[in-house]
Amino acid sequence: MPHDLPLDTFANPWPPREDIRITSVRAITTAPEGTALVVVRIDTNVPGLYGLGCATFTQRWKAVRTFVDEHLARLLVGRYPGDIGDLTRLAAFSGYWRGGPVTNNAISGVDQALWDIAGKRAGMPVHELLGGKVRAAADTYIHAAGRTAAEVVEQAQGFVEAGWRHVRIQLSTPGGGGYGAPAVPTEYPDAPYPNGWSARDYLRRVPGLFEAVREALDDRVELLHDVHSRLTPKDAVWLARAVEPYRPYFLEDVLPPEHWDRLPEVRAASPVPIAVGELTTSLTDAVRLVRDGGVDFIRSHVSDIGGLTPARKLADLAELCGVKTAWHGPGDTSPIGAAANVALDVTSAAFGIQEGHLYNEATHEVFPGTLRIQDGWLVPNDAPGWGIDVDEEAAARFPAELSGHDAWAAGVRRPDGALEAP
Repeated sequence: MPHDLPLDTFANPWPPREDIRITSVRAITTAPEGTALVVVRIDTNVPGLYGLGCATFTQRWKAVRTFVDEHLARLLVGRYPGDIGDLTRLAAFSGYWRGGPVTNNAISGVDQALWDIAGKRAGMPVHELLGGKVRAAADTYIHAAGRTAAEVVEQAQGFVEAGWRHVRIQLSTPGGGGYGAPAVPTEYPDAPYPNGWSARDYLRRVPGLFEAVREALDDRVELLHDVHSRLTPKDAVWLARAVEPYRPYFLEDVLPPEHWDRLPEVRAASPVPIAVGELTTSLTDAVRLVRDGGVDFIRSHVSDIGGLTPARKLADLAELCGVKTAWHGPGDTSPIGAAANVALDVTSAAFGIQEGHLYNEATHEVFPGTLRIQDGWLVPNDAPGWGIDVDEEAAARFPAELSGHDAWAAGVRRPDGALEAP
């Protein structure tokens, strides 16, 4: 259809419904808990109308910031912010090579910021733009960890007393490669790599952890556990069968991404639900996990697959395939990302459980409106958009530093010295 727009490839491809234009796109970085967070801010020519979106890739935040500021901004400035689908597709296609956590986190920041603007323009919270609630709140799980099973039990009991019904349990294992629990001294002083981590010793300890926690807690408390992508398919099945008597809610990330093609057989042999997806770096990767029967719970990090728009598509697919969602939501998800998770949770019939994180008070200062977990439940804001702002003066007091993950990952080795998945 002919129109009088200039023949500029970056201009609106069709006449906008209103004279609202994007005037700037930039990344904001901050670390109020010591973990680098990246948020994209999109401003418009309407005074006071701007949006915020999560683009947090903690381990490579500088690359995401550059992607947003130097590559995406030039594509989007001048465009109408209501064309979310076209703008995010342009951001994805413009680099030719697609996918990956840097690209997708940058696009996620744009996508979620545009949804925030849409909600503010409509005077509605984002979850109502998605069709409204199908549940009042999202149930969450929280992380209990300790050097001993007794320490895990004590922490888990505290969370249950505070209102949680789902608790992830993690136990320290010897060496530098332990995950999700405090580091403890090595037990392999004579090995070529004395501070190594042993999968066999890990497998020997986990059933005892489940036994201790299950004996201490009410049967109605659900227990979860994160393997962190370190087992072979056979070991994953062995672990699932070993902990079956304790009725885990799910086992998370039992295989590394390189072996996800084996997940359907592991899931078929496992009596325990399997939750995978934290390391998906494209919607396509996540779709394959759901479509091909590899998971009972899909656990993608929403910004790593490109934002709210693709995550909503994934939730719809999960519903059709009988899979539940359990979006990744630790401290390296910004409060904006947490709000996006909850918007998906309360609007999707596929919701299973939401990973919870207790943000410190500095984060609440930097991000006014940050959601708070109450009795284990998360309720979305009713304010337009995400209902969360960013105080850039406060954010500047907590500058982001390079992630410590690189140094930790370099030391995650087996006793023979071979690198292990971190």
